[in-house]
Amino acid sequence: MIVLGIESSCDETAAAVVQDGRIVRSSIVARQYELHEAFGGVVPEIASRAHEEHILPVLRDAIAQAGIDKRDIDAIAVGHRPGLIGSLLVGLSAAKALAWALSVPMVGVDHVHAHLYAGMLGRDVPNFPALGVVVSGGHSSLYRMDSEMKLTRLGATIDDAIGEAFDKVAMILGLGHPGGPKIDALASEPGANDRAFEFPVSRLGKESLDFSFSGLKTAVLYTAKGRPAPPALKGKPPLPKQEVPELTDDRKRDIAASFQRAAVRALTLKVGRALEQIGACHTLIVGGGVSANTLVRSEMARMAEEHGLELIIPEMVHCVDNAAMIAGLGTKLFESGQRDDFSLSALPTAAC
Repeated sequence: MIVLGIESSCDETAAAVVQDGRIVRSSIVARQYELHEAFGGVVPEIASRAHEEHILPVLRDAIAQAGIDKRDIDAIAVGHRPGLIGSLLVGLSAAKALAWALSVPMVGVDHVHAHLYAGMLGRDVPNFPALGVVVSGGHSSLYRMDSEMKLTRLGATIDDAIGEAFDKVAMILGLGHPGGPKIDALASEPGANDRAFEFPVSRLGKESLDFSFSGLKTAVLYTAKGRPAPPALKGKPPLPKQEVPELTDDRKRDIAASFQRAAVRALTLKVGRALEQIGACHTLIVGGGVSANTLVRSEMARMAEEHGLELIIPEMVHCVDNAAMIAGLGTKLFESGQRDDFSLSALPTAAC
């Protein structure tokens, strides 16, 4: 079975051809980093316009690289939630047009769920139940997975996602966009001291499986830039702003390493709690853009070994947003009987 996947939820325009839900025949991703770098983050309107420019060349390249003809496509899978609404509409419109023109069925796919499927590409079905962990720019979530299709959400971020925290800290340190890889590279430099600063690790109570990274982000801001001066009292001269050391390259490196240690510690703490709470578990499945982080990958490997679990984590190329994960999960949805008509909507929020 040949499924064409389309992904355009944020700032990657992607198309892929996947065979039988596992074999990646092609995967093309057009990125927009240079368009958003000056703004320190993704600008929705700019992203939508770039998707319009990229979508047809990306689709043509994915079909050509797969070595197939358009008439060989059995179904089209499209990421239609969650994401930037304008970006989603570009991919969804392309999927509807192709499904109509080729007279093939269309399946809508949840982007977050697809991140958990990314590590299953090119391998056999894992043993369930499993603990699923999604760590990305927009999501930090934990799931009990009873199958590839059946998810139960256990916890999620109550404010910033871990990937957003990486991007904002990179902006504070003047590292540019995208921030995650830059923080990872800086924290990995020789001499980086990840214990130079004791940044807070959010716990949210003894049993909570939710995440919070806003306090960590603020602590980094105050360390790097100083606390704002308190308001002057009536009739009193204004208080001076807190003096902070110069933000040298060495200080940036230590802040990046200390931030990364605290952020990943918050993640491993909640993963450990979730493993205790769900009981019997055979597999740890990790997905999302932040799963490319070297410390995240090593810590997830350590936790899987300590708990006697198989670790499934995507290849680096499938950590970021891509259409192969959309096509792979879309195949499973199609096989389970799901079909979506042309009333399928783009939705900014996740269902799972």
